[in-house]
Amino acid sequence: MKHLIATALLAGIATPAVAQDHSQMDHSAHQMPQPEAAPAAAEPADPHAGHAMPASDDAMPKGVAPPVPTDHAADALYDPATMARARAAMTKENGGMTFSQLMIDRLEYRAQKGADGYHWEGEGWIGGDINRLAIKSEGEGEVGGRLHQAELQALYSRAIDPWWNIVAGVRQDFRPQPQRTYATIGIEGLAPYWFELEAQAFLSDKGDAHLRVEGSYDQRITQRLVLQPAAEVNIAAQDVPELGIGSGFSTIELGLRLRYEFAREFAPYIGVNWERSLGDTARYARAAGEGASATSLVMGIRFWF
Repeated sequence: MKHLIATALLAGIATPAVAQDHSQMDHSAHQMPQPEAAPAAAEPADPHAGHAMPASDDAMPKGVAPPVPTDHAADALYDPATMARARAAMTKENGGMTFSQLMIDRLEYRAQKGADGYHWEGEGWIGGDINRLAIKSEGEGEVGGRLHQAELQALYSRAIDPWWNIVAGVRQDFRPQPQRTYATIGIEGLAPYWFELEAQAFLSDKGDAHLRVEGSYDQRITQRLVLQPAAEVNIAAQDVPELGIGSGFSTIELGLRLRYEFAREFAPYIGVNWERSLGDTARYARAAGEGASATSLVMGIRFWF
């Protein structure tokens, strides 16, 4: 018993001493070592000192700039003849190719009071997106009778923007008699809301001048059924009695045709067409025993290739 008490007393006396010794210990030995400060990098005096220049520049004479291509930069690195062929091929594949088309817009039979008639109107062209050569023809006559009107135009067409072309050339009238040859200039294209418009001025070899304005619109009822209203107005600058044309507004023509496109390239149609002579032109027609106006039921085909 005494032995146990003595042991407890010794333990109680030793505890404060141990605690005091821990408080006086140097804890710096247990701290994490601090990294040494990295030496500051010395800034090079020359900002380009750390970048090696290409060996080709070292071989180039100092102070001499390479020649700058005045037309195509690729010619400085590749054979100019090879690049010229590549550019020509690229231009051809992106709108420089030659195309062609023959469009018979109207080939129709006209059932009307008196003698029935026929009418044609078409155009063929060859060229590219900018420059084209076009041939146009239109005319009409009586079935089994005489040819009333026939004309042929040879035109140069040049695009002035994505929607409009300037046209110029010659027009030859075979009927009515006497024949006339005209110089012509005009504009054709697609107006806003998809109206197709064409205006041409004509000056004949006899000095008489005329103006023709045409317009049409394709209203799609379905993907195959198309209703096309169309109008044409002719204006003369002076009287031409030998041709039965009076000055001012000479004729007006209105039509409405409904076509069914079995294919985009082939479409039969039916419709109605109305023509009227105006002013002195109507007076010349009556004097020749002809009517001043005519209404026709038309049936025909439209095709192109």
